[in-house]
Amino acid sequence: MAIVKVAINGYGTIGKRVADAVDAQDDMEVVGVTKTGPSFGCEMAVRKNFDIYCTSDDPEMIRTFDSSPFDCRGGLRDLLAISDVVIDCSPGKMGKENLEKYVEAGIKSIFQGGEKHSLTGLSYTSCANHSENFGAESTRVVSCNTTGLSRTLVPLYEHCGSLKVECTMIRRAADPGDSKKGPINAIKPVLKVPSHHGPDVMTVKPEIEINSLAVAVPTTIMHLHAIIADLPEGHGLSTESIIEMWKETPRVIVMNGEGNRITTTAEVMEMARDIGRKWGDLHEIFVWEDGVRLVGNRLYYFQAIHQESDVIPENIDCIRALMEIEENWENSVKKTDEAIARYYNI
Repeated sequence: MAIVKVAINGYGTIGKRVADAVDAQDDMEVVGVTKTGPSFGCEMAVRKNFDIYCTSDDPEMIRTFDSSPFDCRGGLRDLLAISDVVIDCSPGKMGKENLEKYVEAGIKSIFQGGEKHSLTGLSYTSCANHSENFGAESTRVVSCNTTGLSRTLVPLYEHCGSLKVECTMIRRAADPGDSKKGPINAIKPVLKVPSHHGPDVMTVKPEIEINSLAVAVPTTIMHLHAIIADLPEGHGLSTESIIEMWKETPRVIVMNGEGNRITTTAEVMEMARDIGRKWGDLHEIFVWEDGVRLVGNRLYYFQAIHQESDVIPENIDCIRALMEIEENWENSVKKTDEAIARYYNI
């Protein structure tokens, strides 16, 4: 079996998690990660035996590593030269410049949801359009919110054949490690209506009619979605059958909030820590069973999204799609998740 050589361009919040997830797989390996300069992130990479490269090819930036304890193997161009595919985890809005570098290097590329769909003309989430990305040169793994919406809406659409959705995204203001953003003591509406989150689902599943509103609130641990979905006549579903559908859906956790005393996002994150997840991550989408209600053709439910981690396994499945390793998305998901679980002994 040929091993896919994976470059991680940007070893931050998402990059360090993607690197670990790649490292867990038996059909791919991390050949290097990039940092803009010496930092604690480099220490973490060294502990994982990941080779370090500079994000830039500027000799002066590369030389900033000379006085550090970290061995910099070269610039981004050097890393791309030994890679089959690059996972771009650099800050948003750098996509156009980076894509040109990847095309010049002749390797495939995967961007994150901070970039627009128009950058590659193709987006990805495992359950929605794995096959459409098979063999593609470049794509974008959609954002944490779009990934979360896809996980619960796609199986509904597949059963019903049509779906109309309105959702409100109650968004965390920043990641836990980010001290530069707010609001601190306010609720901030996203005044662009609809927000990009719902329509972004249509980049991976255009058949789902969806719009969204968003507000940012002063919390750092999770996003919360309040969703209303109108099902077609004759859908044949009940509240109970929808719950069972989601319980059988990969990367979705359905739990009774009151019964398990998990009624808030803080308690969901505490659960993730209690079950031994590294960084307290929760790759799955959390749905409150007692918050699901089908009234006639209208479905109401709440779900929580761990913004730092739900897209991580999607990146691994996306590698398998672009590199034409596994055409069946469910087989890829199973392989990815089992490997990550073994890696962390969970």
